[in-house]
Amino acid sequence: MKKILYSFAFFSANWTFSQIIPPTQPTLNFEYDEAGNQIYRGDGFLSRSQSIFPEKTETSDQESTLLTSAVLDEKEFWNNIRIYPVPVKDVLTIDWTEKIDDLISNVGLYQQSTVHWVFQSEKIPSFNRKIQINMSKQYMGVYILTFTLKDGRRLSKNITKF
Repeated sequence: MKKILYSFAFFSANWTFSQIIPPTQPTLNFEYDEAGNQIYRGDGFLSRSQSIFPEKTETSDQESTLLTSAVLDEKEFWNNIRIYPVPVKDVLTIDWTEKIDDLISNVGLYQQSTVHWVFQSEKIPSFNRKIQINMSKQYMGVYILTFTLKDGRRLSKNITKF
Protein backbone atom coordinates (compact mmCIF):
# COMPACT_ATOMS: atom_id res chain seq x y z
CA MET A 1 0.00 0.00 0.00
CA LYS A 2 2.91 2.32 0.79
CA LYS A 3 4.42 1.63 -2.65
CA ILE A 4 1.16 2.62 -4.29
CA LEU A 5 0.95 5.86 -2.29
CA TYR A 6 4.59 6.74 -2.99
CA SER A 7 4.21 6.05 -6.70
CA PHE A 8 0.97 8.08 -6.77
CA ALA A 9 2.66 10.96 -4.97
CA PHE A 10 5.68 10.75 -7.30
CA PHE A 11 3.56 10.83 -10.47
CA SER A 12 1.32 13.60 -9.24
CA ALA A 13 4.37 15.66 -8.21
CA ASN A 14 5.90 15.13 -11.66
CA TRP A 15 2.66 16.12 -13.30
CA THR A 16 2.30 19.35 -11.33
CA PHE A 17 6.02 20.12 -11.72
CA SER A 18 5.76 19.79 -15.50
CA GLN A 19 2.76 22.10 -15.48
CA ILE A 20 4.68 24.84 -13.64
CA ILE A 21 7.90 24.90 -15.70
CA PRO A 22 7.47 26.74 -18.99
CA PRO A 23 8.51 24.95 -22.17
CA THR A 24 12.13 25.44 -23.16
CA GLN A 25 11.46 25.75 -26.89
CA PRO A 26 11.60 29.33 -28.13
CA THR A 27 8.53 30.78 -29.73
CA LEU A 28 8.66 32.20 -33.23
CA ASN A 29 7.36 35.65 -33.97
CA PHE A 30 6.14 36.64 -37.42
CA GLU A 31 5.45 40.12 -38.73
CA TYR A 32 3.70 41.03 -41.97
CA ASP A 33 3.38 44.21 -44.01
CA GLU A 34 0.11 45.72 -45.26
CA ALA A 35 0.05 43.46 -48.32
CA GLY A 36 0.41 40.31 -46.23
CA ASN A 37 4.06 39.65 -47.11
CA GLN A 38 6.18 38.23 -44.32
CA ILE A 39 8.81 40.79 -43.31
CA TYR A 40 10.13 39.29 -40.05
CA ARG A 41 10.54 35.82 -38.61
CA GLY A 42 12.43 35.32 -35.39
CA ASP A 43 12.49 34.12 -31.84
CA GLY A 44 12.36 37.57 -30.28
CA PHE A 45 16.03 37.57 -29.27
CA LEU A 46 17.21 38.88 -32.62
CA SER A 47 16.88 42.51 -33.46
CA ARG A 48 13.91 43.53 -35.56
CA SER A 49 16.23 44.84 -38.24
CA GLN A 50 17.12 41.28 -39.24
CA SER A 51 14.55 39.75 -41.53
CA ILE A 52 14.32 36.64 -43.69
CA PHE A 53 14.59 38.71 -46.86
CA PRO A 54 17.84 40.40 -47.83
CA GLU A 55 17.77 44.15 -47.88
CA LYS A 56 17.64 45.87 -51.24
CA THR A 57 20.91 47.45 -52.16
CA GLU A 58 21.39 50.25 -54.57
CA THR A 59 22.87 49.22 -57.89
CA SER A 60 25.60 51.16 -59.55
CA ASP A 61 25.02 52.94 -62.83
CA GLN A 62 26.98 50.28 -64.70
CA GLU A 63 24.87 47.44 -63.24
CA SER A 64 21.62 49.23 -63.99
CA THR A 65 22.80 49.84 -67.55
CA LEU A 66 23.52 46.14 -67.93
CA LEU A 67 20.09 45.26 -66.55
CA THR A 68 18.30 47.62 -68.93
CA SER A 69 20.46 46.58 -71.87
CA ALA A 70 19.35 42.95 -71.40
CA VAL A 71 15.75 44.09 -71.68
CA LEU A 72 16.59 46.34 -74.62
CA ASP A 73 18.37 43.48 -76.34
CA GLU A 74 15.14 41.51 -76.54
CA LYS A 75 13.22 44.50 -77.87
CA GLU A 76 16.02 45.27 -80.28
CA PHE A 77 16.06 41.62 -81.34
CA TRP A 78 12.38 41.69 -82.29
CA ASN A 79 12.86 45.05 -84.04
CA ASN A 80 15.39 43.36 -86.35
CA ILE A 81 13.01 40.53 -87.33
CA ARG A 82 10.17 40.72 -89.81
CA ILE A 83 7.40 38.12 -89.66
CA TYR A 84 4.75 38.37 -92.36
CA PRO A 85 1.89 37.94 -93.14
CA VAL A 86 0.33 37.65 -89.70
CA PRO A 87 -2.21 36.13 -89.50
CA VAL A 88 -0.85 33.66 -92.02
CA LYS A 89 -2.87 31.65 -94.52
CA ASP A 90 -0.39 29.96 -96.88
CA VAL A 91 3.29 30.85 -96.50
CA LEU A 92 4.88 32.38 -93.40
CA THR A 93 8.00 34.41 -94.12
CA ILE A 94 10.56 35.20 -91.43
CA ASP A 95 13.60 37.30 -92.17
CA TRP A 96 16.14 39.09 -90.01
CA THR A 97 18.92 41.61 -90.38
CA GLU A 98 22.65 41.02 -90.42
CA LYS A 99 22.90 42.66 -87.00
CA ILE A 100 21.32 39.69 -85.18
CA ASP A 101 22.35 36.95 -87.62
CA ASP A 102 25.24 35.81 -85.42
CA LEU A 103 23.01 35.62 -82.30
CA ILE A 104 20.58 33.00 -83.65
CA SER A 105 21.30 29.35 -83.00
CA ASN A 106 17.99 27.61 -83.71
CA VAL A 107 14.60 28.54 -85.19
CA GLY A 108 11.42 26.57 -84.54
CA LEU A 109 7.68 26.82 -85.04
CA TYR A 110 5.23 24.58 -83.22
CA GLN A 111 1.50 24.36 -82.72
CA GLN A 112 0.50 25.59 -79.28
CA SER A 113 -2.36 23.17 -78.61
CA THR A 114 -0.55 19.97 -79.58
CA VAL A 115 3.11 20.94 -79.17
CA HIS A 116 3.64 19.52 -82.64
CA TRP A 117 6.71 20.91 -84.42
CA VAL A 118 5.82 22.37 -87.80
CA PHE A 119 9.35 23.56 -88.44
CA GLN A 120 12.58 23.16 -86.50
CA SER A 121 16.07 23.74 -87.76
CA GLU A 122 19.50 24.87 -86.78
CA LYS A 123 20.34 28.17 -88.40
CA ILE A 124 21.95 27.24 -91.68
CA PRO A 125 23.90 29.81 -93.73
CA SER A 126 21.98 28.70 -96.83
CA PHE A 127 18.85 30.29 -95.31
CA ASN A 128 20.42 33.66 -96.18
CA ARG A 129 18.63 35.26 -93.19
CA LYS A 130 15.20 34.25 -94.53
CA ILE A 131 12.89 31.31 -93.82
CA GLN A 132 9.65 30.51 -95.63
CA ILE A 133 7.34 27.93 -94.03
CA ASN A 134 4.42 26.41 -95.93
CA MET A 135 1.43 26.66 -93.57
CA SER A 136 -1.30 25.77 -96.08
CA LYS A 137 -1.71 22.21 -94.77
CA GLN A 138 -1.59 23.20 -91.10
CA TYR A 139 -4.68 23.58 -88.94
CA MET A 140 -6.09 26.92 -87.88
CA GLY A 141 -4.88 28.07 -84.50
CA VAL A 142 -2.01 29.62 -82.62
CA TYR A 143 1.57 28.67 -83.38
CA ILE A 144 4.65 29.68 -81.41
CA LEU A 145 7.73 30.90 -83.24
CA THR A 146 10.83 30.31 -81.12
CA PHE A 147 14.33 31.63 -81.61
CA THR A 148 17.05 30.00 -79.52
CA LEU A 149 20.04 32.28 -79.17
CA LYS A 150 23.65 31.21 -78.80
CA ASP A 151 23.73 32.52 -75.22
CA GLY A 152 20.94 30.04 -74.29
CA ARG A 153 17.96 32.41 -74.24
CA ARG A 154 14.73 31.44 -75.97
CA LEU A 155 12.60 34.22 -77.42
CA SER A 156 9.08 33.40 -78.57
CA LYS A 157 6.26 35.07 -80.41
CA ASN A 158 2.71 33.90 -81.16
CA ILE A 159 1.64 33.49 -84.79
CA THR A 160 -2.00 33.03 -85.79
CA LYS A 161 -2.99 30.76 -88.66
CA PHE A 162 -6.44 31.07 -90.25
